[in-house]
Amino acid sequence: MVALKGDILGAFLLVYAGLFPVVNPLGAAPIFLSMTTGRSESRRSRLALDVAINSFFLLAGAILCGSYVLSFFGITIPAVRVAGGALVAGMGWKLLNEPGNPKAAAAPEAAPAGAASDGFYPLTLPLTVGPGAISVALTIGAHHASGPSTAHTVLLLASVLLGLLALVLTVYLAYRFAGPLVAYLGEAGVNALVKLSAFILVCIGVQIAWGGLAELIGGLPRPAN
Repeated sequence: MVALKGDILGAFLLVYAGLFPVVNPLGAAPIFLSMTTGRSESRRSRLALDVAINSFFLLAGAILCGSYVLSFFGITIPAVRVAGGALVAGMGWKLLNEPGNPKAAAAPEAAPAGAASDGFYPLTLPLTVGPGAISVALTIGAHHASGPSTAHTVLLLASVLLGLLALVLTVYLAYRFAGPLVAYLGEAGVNALVKLSAFILVCIGVQIAWGGLAELIGGLPRPAN
């Protein structure tokens, strides 16, 4: 029972902590604010809600279906964990060593300021959920593909979706209150939080890769005595 509770809490934290630095809602909030310049408060609030809903379905699809797509192509879950874990760790390392706000650097490629009127493009994709976030979500899905029993798997799935729900709620709040948030935290505060989250992302990537590597090594044929 204690182990089950630990797995459920671990799945929740893995989703939230693993995706938070890549999605980076606090770092994207100033860009969201600039890209919705001229919109009324009610319209900006609606756009923030649309982005949160779209992000949930995009990331949930990657988490829930990604491992099955890979299995269709004959790629094993342990191999995905090793490759995905290395990718996640690499993303975290890049975020750690990247000066300033990486979302801000990529913003001009998404759309000119004030041009966003659609909640999906470019506010959801690629500003909030880019290729990096989808890759991390896919890796998390492969890491929690199944449990030792059906009930265990269902509880893990529910915990993963709750973690994802908490993440998109953070996205909504960061975008909805982007003005006061940016004024309160400032650029230094946002960057400090992103760097801390990026270090956690490196640790998560190493842990996922190590789990996959252990499975691959354990599956090697043993020499006969």
